[in-house]
Amino acid sequence: MGIGLTQVRTDLAIEAAENFSDQDNSLAGVTVRESEDSHAHIHITYVHIRTEEGAKKLGKPVGRYITMETPYLALADEDYHKEITQVLMEQLELLIPQIRKKKVLVVGIGNREITPDSLGPKVVDHLFITRHLIQEYGTESKVTKGFGVVSAIAPGVMAQTGMEGREVIGGVIRETKPDVALIIDALAARSVHRLNATIQLTDTGISPGSGVGNHRHGLNRETLGIPVVAIGIPTVIDAATIVNDTVSSLLDVLEQQNFYKEVFDSVRSFDDQEKYMLFRELMAPEMAGMFVTPKDIDQTMEKISYTISEAINSICHHIDPSPIP
Repeated sequence: MGIGLTQVRTDLAIEAAENFSDQDNSLAGVTVRESEDSHAHIHITYVHIRTEEGAKKLGKPVGRYITMETPYLALADEDYHKEITQVLMEQLELLIPQIRKKKVLVVGIGNREITPDSLGPKVVDHLFITRHLIQEYGTESKVTKGFGVVSAIAPGVMAQTGMEGREVIGGVIRETKPDVALIIDALAARSVHRLNATIQLTDTGISPGSGVGNHRHGLNRETLGIPVVAIGIPTVIDAATIVNDTVSSLLDVLEQQNFYKEVFDSVRSFDDQEKYMLFRELMAPEMAGMFVTPKDIDQTMEKISYTISEAINSICHHIDPSPIP
């Protein structure tokens, strides 16, 4: 899900679609559909990039993107946690039909030592791993009956291992031969209100670090040789985006008072991308590469990672979601 360094940094297809739609309503090659789960207070957006033209416009690979938005994702509410888990399972089933019958390799991408990047490893920690049990006892024993085949790996980052994630994961796939890879990763968002409040699922895989401008080889069907589905949650936002949003809000207030009309007229003629690049250039150099995360990210990561792992456990093993610990 890589983007150029001159673009607003985001891993979310929905934000790329919104940014483009603000400039041109005719988004050729891209279908956007929305639905609402009013009971669970979850807004779901389906973005299907059908053509290479659409992929080029949005800066995302051809494929399907499902975005679940809920302001209550990080709440430690057991009932609501189960509702989110259920909706997440339904969306996951759309991308991996009959997942219970498949051998699933779950890959937790990220650096366990950096909290906002630890989502993937934390999800792996909570998984119910069964591949070794089924190899030992078969599928019909009392120990394994009804369980799916799930294995998992948290390969770390290149600074820790000296290896690209693609190399590590590719080797595991060649040896264990799963049917599908389910990759979990922390993302970067364009909008503050989507931090820790959005889940994106896609069948296009991922480009590790792309949202923060740290490009790595993609993890997708082409590079790994099997279908790849990614689940991600935005945990950081570019500092330049915060400056952009703050200044835009300030301009809205001042415009109502008719202050600095010439300034308004010139800045208002910029599109979102141009304003972002202007404020990025005006920022102090030491802030240009800064990314920001909420102050309660430690607790949030524990809750969110548990929700994702419970959805995977439930859909693969027929296990009812457990209360958030």
